[in-house]
Amino acid sequence: MTRAPRRDLLAGLTVAIVALPLALGFGVASGLGAEAGLATAVVAGALAAVFGGSNLQVSGPTGAMTVVLVPIVAEYGPSGVLTVGLLAGGLLIVLALLRAGRSMRYVPAPVVEGFTFGIACVIALQQIPNALGVAAPEGDKVLVVAWRAVEEFASDPNWTALAITLGVAGLMLAGARLRPGVPFSVVAVAAATLAAQVFHLDGATPIGALPAGLPAPSLGFLDLSAVGSLLAPAVAVAALAALESLLSATVADGMTTGQKHDPDRELFGQGIANLAAPLFGGVPATAAIARTAVNVRTGAGSRLAALTHAGVLAVIVFAAAPLVSRIPLAALAGVLLATAVRMVEVGALRAMARATRSDAVVLVLTAVATLVLDLVLAVVIGLAVAGALALRAVAAEARVDRVDPYDDSVPDLPGSATYDNGTVPDLPGSATYDNGTVPDLPAPETCGKSATGRTNSPTYNTEGGGRERTDAAGQVVAYRIEGPLFFAGAHRSLLELGEISGVRVVILRMCRVTTVDATGALALKDTVHRLNGRGIVVLASGIRPGQRRALESVGALELLRREGREYATASEAFGGARERLATVGVGPARDGREASVAPAAEEAAR
Repeated sequence: MTRAPRRDLLAGLTVAIVALPLALGFGVASGLGAEAGLATAVVAGALAAVFGGSNLQVSGPTGAMTVVLVPIVAEYGPSGVLTVGLLAGGLLIVLALLRAGRSMRYVPAPVVEGFTFGIACVIALQQIPNALGVAAPEGDKVLVVAWRAVEEFASDPNWTALAITLGVAGLMLAGARLRPGVPFSVVAVAAATLAAQVFHLDGATPIGALPAGLPAPSLGFLDLSAVGSLLAPAVAVAALAALESLLSATVADGMTTGQKHDPDRELFGQGIANLAAPLFGGVPATAAIARTAVNVRTGAGSRLAALTHAGVLAVIVFAAAPLVSRIPLAALAGVLLATAVRMVEVGALRAMARATRSDAVVLVLTAVATLVLDLVLAVVIGLAVAGALALRAVAAEARVDRVDPYDDSVPDLPGSATYDNGTVPDLPGSATYDNGTVPDLPAPETCGKSATGRTNSPTYNTEGGGRERTDAAGQVVAYRIEGPLFFAGAHRSLLELGEISGVRVVILRMCRVTTVDATGALALKDTVHRLNGRGIVVLASGIRPGQRRALESVGALELLRREGREYATASEAFGGARERLATVGVGPARDGREASVAPAAEEAAR
């Protein structure tokens, strides 16, 4: 399994020491008790280590999952939580079989940071009752519960519990700065427990009796009649488990060299772990970023470290349950408060807020939604808003610029397509024409020059503050369409084109169009129809192969091809425009018939 078993064993032991108070604390916070947290850490931690997709990942109960479980416990009771875990495990396996793990890469960083900050706030608020030494008030809204706990503390303060909580949290935070390699969570909890026992502190309520071992696996909690009502919570738990596990695995990969996780196998491993944990009374589990980071920093190189972590916790469950049962709840509250503080990366939050206004909006909205709604809905809202803002930004890149119809110094970029006048091969690569071989053509960003880039133009018109080049009779204009032609901005982009008048031919240079969807194709077809209805001929050049399907599906390409109105290059399109002008006695045809085009313009067109 590993070439350095001693290093992995030591890393596993260190992670187990760090994980013990967290497992106890998250078990208590979930509402199922400390024993549920330990069972989860042992069973899910071992199975996820064996079947998961990362060599370094450490799994167990987490603060984010606890946030989701609290309202489920309040509504459905402990058996409902166990059923939700079972269903979530099945859903994770389905996601793995569907190969959905790679979708994690599409979650924007502001959503992740806002989500993490919101979770940290919720975890801290959940500890208020135990930190103040009061019984947890009724309710599933964390803000309401925390406020009621403060009111109860004000009427009957428990300064002992508050002092223990602040002492444990302070020692952990200060110790992490001074000696990062020392597991101060265990030191602080042990000191608090010792002080409570020696000084007989009545205000330090202990965890209470724990079973000396894991319970026998059982499905006694399963109520088939309640499965339907628990599907929605199970989807939420599965989504959170997938998100947090894949995020943790990505973090672990970034902390090492030569390690890369398999996202689909990771989902499968988490699914197996969550199928098994409820059978032993454990809560739904996911990979833990903090414990995984400790595992990596202490030198872990294989799955043996995570397995050792689960094994050490199992020994504690069987051999040290009486000692663990004496730990004050206020000490565990201090551990989780310190954990919540350390989850917040102030530098990352500041960077996201300063990056762009859109990133700041997504960050704040996701964090607030996490705090006042629920975690999965917060992620959905963050993704939806981020997607909408991204679409708006992409749509803003779409442009329609009027350019020099004579400028063929940089031709359009055609794809492979067969026309009446021959075949134009795919780009990149050289293409062969009747007059020889044309070398590789430039990238789309150099496709064509604006009219203002020419100094020998025979005639200029001034419209809207810019100079546009036309022929001597002012009958041909060319527009270059740039960026995406899709639903978010197609109509706005093409609005100007539909209002063109006073010309006979419009050339659409489409070499810089990056994508076309059905909405964009319909908008283009509508624009061509409107221009044709006013007697204006529309020619197109530079349509790429990947954009033809959308244009063909709505009939736009057929409309452009009618009477040979689609061309491979801008120069060919201008030649077609000259021929059409010649038929009405305006421009020179290619057979040399006289017309009224200025000599300079005719020379430039050649």
